[in-house]
Amino acid sequence: MRVTVGLLIVGVLSCLVLLVDGIARSAAGESAAAAIALAALLVAVANDIRRFRGARTGRGLRVVAIGGGTGLPVSLRAAKIHTSNITAIVTVADDGGSSGRLRREMRVAPPGDLRNNIAALADDESLMTRLLQYRFSGGELRGHAFGNLFIAALADITGSLDQALTEVARVLNLRGRVLPTTLDDVKLVATVLQPDRDVTIRVEGESQIPETGGRIQSVTIEPETVRAFPDSVAAILNAQVVLIGPGSLYTSILPSLLVPGILDALRASAAIKVYVCNVAEQPGETTGYTVADHILALERHIGRGVFQVVVSNGHFPTENAGPNTVYVKPPQPHHEVRQRYDIRSYDLTDNQRPWRHDALKLSNVIRELVDADRSGDTTG
Repeated sequence: MRVTVGLLIVGVLSCLVLLVDGIARSAAGESAAAAIALAALLVAVANDIRRFRGARTGRGLRVVAIGGGTGLPVSLRAAKIHTSNITAIVTVADDGGSSGRLRREMRVAPPGDLRNNIAALADDESLMTRLLQYRFSGGELRGHAFGNLFIAALADITGSLDQALTEVARVLNLRGRVLPTTLDDVKLVATVLQPDRDVTIRVEGESQIPETGGRIQSVTIEPETVRAFPDSVAAILNAQVVLIGPGSLYTSILPSLLVPGILDALRASAAIKVYVCNVAEQPGETTGYTVADHILALERHIGRGVFQVVVSNGHFPTENAGPNTVYVKPPQPHHEVRQRYDIRSYDLTDNQRPWRHDALKLSNVIRELVDADRSGDTTG
């Protein structure tokens, strides 16, 4: 039934697009009227489908996942195995590609990271991903993802990004919701140590930072007075589990955590707070990093004690890894970070793409952490 419902909803959306196009092209009033009537019927069917499925959403373990990019969706897929009560809190610092163009031309928050996580929360993720990630190949829309245009259009129609995301969740019947860290216009700024030179430079813009070829020393967001989105703060305070990452340390995770209200909520939250460290190094950001280096970088930016548990990969397969995969290794047994955090290592690698996490393996870790917390066992 779940797949059928997903197919019906996507089918309804596709039919509506075709009908609107047909109405615009139609020269006969009767044909247009018939198309409008059929469109209304399809909307009614979609609403009935949502009501049928809606009774099962918003229930279960309250999980929040924070970050962005292509890393965070794996946490959503892992959480989706256990619950429909999921909130993705996503950075809006992206300024490259289709998102950057829409940000500059339409003055909307960059929708790309939001789009990736919307697809991950769909019931029929494979089909929804193909739809939302579809990129136009010609004309003025060349390079734009359909999902980005969909979100931008809804933001324009409803008058705000937050209302647009509410409508996206409703129309697509997501197994959770996707929220921004902030509705403010933010810019990511990095201090980068130039390669082979003892000189640091200031780099502005999320898309430019990994391209410098240098070593990132620090990142900040501007303006400093950025306001956290209230619903995101409330979700963190109400969560039972908060997953931070995986994803780009400096251009996805830290831009999310550097929003003051988000960080304050994390410190105040009684949830199990887990940093999910990347499986592999990311060129341009974390070349040469160990798990300990990730933790220390986070501490330099947000201080200590924001999360209690660190989940890292302890399996390093060579099959399917390719020549460019360099795994992130756990800290040495007596490293200082082990005194401050419960650091746990598991086999988390995806069999086909071992530089990425396997969602099912991560879901088992989430369940283990929740069960251990309920039983009072924190020994790992």
